[in-house]
Amino acid sequence: MSAVEAGPVVPTKKLTRNEELKIAVPTLAGNIAATLADAAVACFSADDEQFLKFHGIYQQDDRDKRKAGKQYIWMIRGRIPGGVLSAPQYLVYDRLATEFGNQTLRITSRQSFQFHGVVKNGLGPLMKQLNEAMMDTVAACGDVNRNVMAPPAPARTALHQQVLEDAKAVSLALMPRTSAYHSIWVDGVQLNLDAQENKDFVDPLYGRQYLPRKFKTAFAFPPLNDVDVLTNCLGYIAIEEGGRLIGYNLAAGGGLGRSHGNEETYPRIADVIGFITPEQLIDASRAVLTVHRDFGDRTNRKHARLKYVLEEKGPVWFRAELEARLGWKLADPKPFSFEKQGDHFGWDTAADGSAFLGLYVETGRIKDNGALRLKAALKVIAERFAPEFRLTPSQNIILANIRPGDRAAITQVLADHGIPVDNQASAIRRASMACPSMPTCGLGLAESERYMPALLTGIEGVLVETGLAGQEIIIRMTGCPNGCARPYMAEIGFVGKGPGRYQLYLGGNESCTRLNRLHKDVVRDGEILGELRSLLTRYAAERIGAERFGDWVERVVWKETVPTAPAAAAVA
Repeated sequence: MSAVEAGPVVPTKKLTRNEELKIAVPTLAGNIAATLADAAVACFSADDEQFLKFHGIYQQDDRDKRKAGKQYIWMIRGRIPGGVLSAPQYLVYDRLATEFGNQTLRITSRQSFQFHGVVKNGLGPLMKQLNEAMMDTVAACGDVNRNVMAPPAPARTALHQQVLEDAKAVSLALMPRTSAYHSIWVDGVQLNLDAQENKDFVDPLYGRQYLPRKFKTAFAFPPLNDVDVLTNCLGYIAIEEGGRLIGYNLAAGGGLGRSHGNEETYPRIADVIGFITPEQLIDASRAVLTVHRDFGDRTNRKHARLKYVLEEKGPVWFRAELEARLGWKLADPKPFSFEKQGDHFGWDTAADGSAFLGLYVETGRIKDNGALRLKAALKVIAERFAPEFRLTPSQNIILANIRPGDRAAITQVLADHGIPVDNQASAIRRASMACPSMPTCGLGLAESERYMPALLTGIEGVLVETGLAGQEIIIRMTGCPNGCARPYMAEIGFVGKGPGRYQLYLGGNESCTRLNRLHKDVVRDGEILGELRSLLTRYAAERIGAERFGDWVERVVWKETVPTAPAAAAVA
């Protein structure tokens, strides 16, 4: 029995509304095109709002302006496998953000770009022009495989480039095949939902109902875990032997989203299931996805991620199910070790002799702000020097494939726009992340992106007070518990619980292979620095050698010994 032939387990409970929608309109077309063409309609229906996500679009409103009534805006997310764009492609994103968005580009934690603040009459032109430039937003959201992540740094060896190409191949192999996307956004035509071929459509991989929830895939190349690979539904850990990429350890069942007050939801790191060769990559990816398709919970969307299948059925069961679908046995996992997570900043040289430059982007927002005009600088650099643009999972940017002779000129362009190349930001800022939250995200419970810079300034002051100036601590913040900025892997994680109120998590590690734990359920924004001052004072006095904050928390605060190996179970 092939992966696609396997059918979903029939649920005994009532299906969610989302499942009923997908069954009723398997093309995912809804009435999007008709609504788009009707200028008298201010927004899309609740049903079409769900279909829009499969097209990479979220319907939102400006929450700062709700007292005057809802002012609808749309967020659009690109599909950019591995986060790599050419200079011409970057310039398209830059222009569309200026013409149709809020004059900014937001780097996501999955190596993509988001447009924010798009109004309804700009939605069609933006999408059409993006597709005319041979880029798309297909499956950037929705109950499908999302943007596939890969190590962002330019190749130190040819093997890194091979990993990127493998990530692109998996992205293509896991694409949904409905014609609705092209019909709506390229042709501008409303599909006839009553036509028999549309009523009977079944995606060859996803089936009629697609997945129970989203599915995330990432590739990592040890010893650097810059993609947080164990937080993904499907993770591939590159294994090198004798200068060759012999294959990947396959990890499954990671995911961070949870819900406040619901103990049945929780973050989880992936189990390492087995080893595959590069030739087995596509078949293995499709098989893992179909396990989620067939066993994921379609009666409770809060319990519908692959991580719950792994947690409840176990990695031994998962491996057996995967092998049954593949028709061959997985090899046992190969040894690997992650040492750190994070991005490269400043100038460096790639394996082919080209130069590359890592740039810090505060909270991932490319914009012009007073004397700091990053958006304008990157536009000039793209036009004059045509580097490759690489988006990182930590929401920064790398300019790659640069002629060594252009380094000084690029440095000068940045300086002219107020952007330093050396000493770009403090250690804790470079290691920080924040989700957008207010005012655009409908799920936000507390500030995140807008609050994080000021909070970091305060924390920098506490570090100076406690004799820890310059210390790197991984700090991440989200405005809700869904975990888009991966706060549950941070040494210090803030999770919004209400206006000005956050949960405080402590104890992640440098390699992002260990979940942190809840330290305080509610800390008000005015109490955060006092709480951290107490902890950091103890840390400064009790740390052993160069022990990191998260490891001190694990050893002292949690009264446990720090693990010496990645916290992912290898299944024989």
